[in-house]
Amino acid sequence: MASDTEQGSARIGAGRPATMDREDRRAAILDALDAVFRRHGMSGVTMAALAREAGMSKRTLYEVFDDRAALFDAYLARLRRTLVRPLSEEELALPLAERLRFLLAPRPLPGPCDLPLAILRAVIAETPETPAMGRSMYDNGPRVMQDLIRVELDRAVRRGEADIADTDAAAALLRDMIRPNALDLLMCPDRAPSLEEAKARFELGLDIFLRAVTTPTGGSKTTIGLAKD
Repeated sequence: MASDTEQGSARIGAGRPATMDREDRRAAILDALDAVFRRHGMSGVTMAALAREAGMSKRTLYEVFDDRAALFDAYLARLRRTLVRPLSEEELALPLAERLRFLLAPRPLPGPCDLPLAILRAVIAETPETPAMGRSMYDNGPRVMQDLIRVELDRAVRRGEADIADTDAAAALLRDMIRPNALDLLMCPDRAPSLEEAKARFELGLDIFLRAVTTPTGGSKTTIGLAKD
């Protein structure tokens, strides 16, 4: 039986460039994760299967990703980058509402949402035994989104667009207001909202939030957040 290294070499010779830099390897492995999941489901997502699909040895794969947790983090980070983008210099000059729309408005998914949901299920199931896995997934997912929102809320406070006592707490609130509930999607994946439904949810949540913190002229209307000593 051919070794993983031999199988990887054969695959490379069949069509993949013989030399790949680290970023190319990362991309190939993440593409392999998607392909293996489509054919075999999460039960078929093993490091050996991913190495074969990506056309490399397991050793090479482990040089890029230490474990499944790192692999899942990277996959979700790549997905997040397609859905949330940094603001340009021109966009930073816009009012708060427009900045938040450019930053957070729902965009078409690059593919079905079943793999991200499967990853979330796997992480939830494994977190009691490996708490660091759940913490890493949170820090690189919801927490990143919260931090991006907080930056714009801090900017709004400095500019006098809003009066918010605790921008971090407010960012967490807005993050949850504008996105479908993850538990709903996990329990009823067949009821995932369409893009138009997601946009309607986003606009409703954003409108309610902005009405609480700003006036139409950009001045403060009320203060929300945790009281500070």
